[in-house]
Amino acid sequence: MLKVLKFGGSSLADANQFRKVAAIINAEPERRYVVASAPGKRFFEDEKVTDLLLRCHALAEERNPFDDTFRRIRERFQGIIADLGIDLSIDKELTEVEKAIANGASSDYVASRGEYFNSMILAAFLGIPFVDAAECIYFDENGKLDSKKTNTVIENRLAMIPRAVIPGFYGSLPSGEIKTFSRGGSDITGSIVAEATDADLYENWTDVSGMLMADPRIVENPAPIDFITYRELRELSYMGATVLHEDAVFPVRRSGIPINIRNTNAPDDCGTMIVPHAEGLSGDRLITGIAGKKGFTAICIEKDMMNSEVGCGRRVLETLERRGICFEHLPSGIDTITVVVNSKDLEGKQDMIIADMQRTVRPDTIRVHENLALVAIVGRGMTGKPGAAARVFSALAKESINIRMIDQGSSELNIIVGIEDKDLHTALKAIYKEFEPKE
Repeated sequence: MLKVLKFGGSSLADANQFRKVAAIINAEPERRYVVASAPGKRFFEDEKVTDLLLRCHALAEERNPFDDTFRRIRERFQGIIADLGIDLSIDKELTEVEKAIANGASSDYVASRGEYFNSMILAAFLGIPFVDAAECIYFDENGKLDSKKTNTVIENRLAMIPRAVIPGFYGSLPSGEIKTFSRGGSDITGSIVAEATDADLYENWTDVSGMLMADPRIVENPAPIDFITYRELRELSYMGATVLHEDAVFPVRRSGIPINIRNTNAPDDCGTMIVPHAEGLSGDRLITGIAGKKGFTAICIEKDMMNSEVGCGRRVLETLERRGICFEHLPSGIDTITVVVNSKDLEGKQDMIIADMQRTVRPDTIRVHENLALVAIVGRGMTGKPGAAARVFSALAKESINIRMIDQGSSELNIIVGIEDKDLHTALKAIYKEFEPKE
């Protein structure tokens, strides 16, 4: 059996956390390949190393001194090394990064150095090889992951190394320049390594014991999720459940590799198992989880006989495509179609898009609803079982929450409701209370 492990920033925030990580890795010989994040916060007022690095980059771009900020970064890494008592010096490399920032290094390069140095330290502490992600994870000239090349190189490289530490979050472009994933992208790196090595399990270690049915910052003591499918996770991650980066699902899903979300600070907890299919899973919960996100806009187009007008829907979507905007949801009626988009994507473009729609679609009316929040109620248990939607609407009605939009996927795996931004927390609490598992 082969396991790939990824440790988040809180799991590698200081030397004491490094010791916990090493104990976890060494507890099982199957735990062979480790993906490391940059140091996270050690306490509430602390700052993540990646944030400090990006601040250095911003200061340098504005031609302001960044010595004090970089000194904090240097002291952070040197403190971990000293506390661990390992024979390793990264002074030269740190100085090179400082000079690179001063000379206009890219933000991707600068942001990636937290993972780079932390992985070097972890590899030295474990006494196993360090493999630079820039030498095995590749993006094409458009900045898209080159999965085929990446898988081939990782497979061949690690076939010769029984154990290794690989930095998360970044790879390289054809030019050799560093390219990062979006923040939290170390999850993706772990998933890529798991696929390339044909791992039996991808363990993602963080500071919580798996996923919860709702955000604990909003809902008090939500129940844990023992098992969840890739598709359910994808829905919840996109809507704000942030235990795992939403794009980390794709590489392991292709190979059917399960993910186990575990807690570095409570390694005996089983955590949440993310699996390809629901067959054979026990449990009588109707829903798996609830998540919500603010910041959407709905463009509602009305036109008589729209359903019989060939190409009308295509013309609506083409107005977004011409402006480089993706739609989030597309609920429709006989004479209406509503396009839900991320409000940030509309900034500076909304008036032009409405004008385009007026010209090409010639609607009777167009209405724009801003400050929209979306709530996703997700669960394989809803499939083929009546009553879930009625319970959602009833829970919202009891709190006098107006529903602006309803959308349900054809798989019956999820129900999406659009509400006012201001009602999001109340809605999440009400829906969780309605579906809360009974002991």
